[in-house]
Amino acid sequence: MGSGFRLIFDCILLLMLFGICQSSTVGVCYGRNADDLPTADKVVQLIQLHNIKNVRIYDSNIQILKAFANTGIELMIGISNLDLLPFAQFQSNADTWLKNSILPYYPATKITYITVGAEVTEAPNNVSALVVPAMQNVFTALRKAGLHRKIKVSSTHSLGILSRSFPPSAGAFNSSHAFFLRPMLEFLAEHQSPFMVDIYPYYAYRDSSSNVSLDYALFESSSEVIDPNTGWLYTNMFDAQIDAIYFALMALNFRTIKIMVTETGWPSKGSPKETAATPDNAQTYNTNLIRHVINDTGTPAKPGEEIDVYIFSLFNENRKPGLESERNWGLFFPDQTSVYNLDFTGRGSLDTTTGSNITSSNGTSWCIASPTASEDDLRKGLDWACSSGNVDCSAIQPSQPCFEPDSLASHASYAFNSYYQQNGATDIACRFGGAGIRTNKNPSYDNCLYMTLG
Repeated sequence: MGSGFRLIFDCILLLMLFGICQSSTVGVCYGRNADDLPTADKVVQLIQLHNIKNVRIYDSNIQILKAFANTGIELMIGISNLDLLPFAQFQSNADTWLKNSILPYYPATKITYITVGAEVTEAPNNVSALVVPAMQNVFTALRKAGLHRKIKVSSTHSLGILSRSFPPSAGAFNSSHAFFLRPMLEFLAEHQSPFMVDIYPYYAYRDSSSNVSLDYALFESSSEVIDPNTGWLYTNMFDAQIDAIYFALMALNFRTIKIMVTETGWPSKGSPKETAATPDNAQTYNTNLIRHVINDTGTPAKPGEEIDVYIFSLFNENRKPGLESERNWGLFFPDQTSVYNLDFTGRGSLDTTTGSNITSSNGTSWCIASPTASEDDLRKGLDWACSSGNVDCSAIQPSQPCFEPDSLASHASYAFNSYYQQNGATDIACRFGGAGIRTNKNPSYDNCLYMTLG
């Protein structure tokens, strides 16, 4: 038996037995520090439309937990820094929270991770000492409910938890955090939970543009950075930062803990001095990131290693303080229109001018229902386009020009195309969770005229 076939066979066997050999995933952070955001139900429709399977929220809001019920979307929920004290003080507080805020909605809502605290080393009040006791109490509550193997407990960190990150092989944790960091790492190793970190190559470039090239931060570099200790070649900042954490973990003899990136992204707008915060750069970074992750490329230190990543953020959040860029990390505006073209499958084009490579001789393309789409996907896409998508669907109502043929595929095609044209005829505007497909043949018929761009 060939080695390649043996590897595939072994992987399939392990998958059947243990549920492993799964690929890396790309999710999105759903922050809500903004005005005029859509209702939770509409947000879920938007997430489903773009085929996003993993979502991080920063609390355990009941309305949001309800909205994600029976969607199959895996949800990471959070306990804020402000709530760490009661969770750390008494086991009963964690037990009550789980009973009242989680158990009524699980497993219909597929909660897979709980983050206990967020970037505590960056918090204005020193709450680091509370993290591990709170994590232990949450874990104990989950164990009592029989959920400790299904819902993992961890805490998120900024890259500032390192005292050194370059070269990657010299990565080291800041010794001032040792008092809580080692017990936390012991907890993660014991319970097979990931080390969660928020990674932003944008800040590395913005704050040190004389030392970091923009192409290197955007996964676009044609040159390489050499780690002098290992000889490994780095073509992007993301991998270098991930490997710095791997080496920091290994320096403390923690070699089995996996890394999860709970936030990363690029802003589409900034203050006058933030010249790299543009829609083009944001699209380039996130598109290249998605491709890099879903291909299981790994890093020089861990080639082929799976790593799950969450893009920050779903929406622009206008209430966030700080520089202009802080309010412009979103993939969508609050009205649910795209800030820029992004395809979560990793196959999307980087061309925002045409948005498609399927055009007729006069430069026109249309979006119709895919013949391979399921009825459920077509119905979801149709319902979304005619409601949250702001498409005028009056033409497919009874006695109107596009009602006949009275079929789900025909009605979905009309609605899909209207949304596609209204949103610039871009690649992503015809996704509909895979239910839409572009064509260069005009689908208009009789008195039913399909919209075109402009």
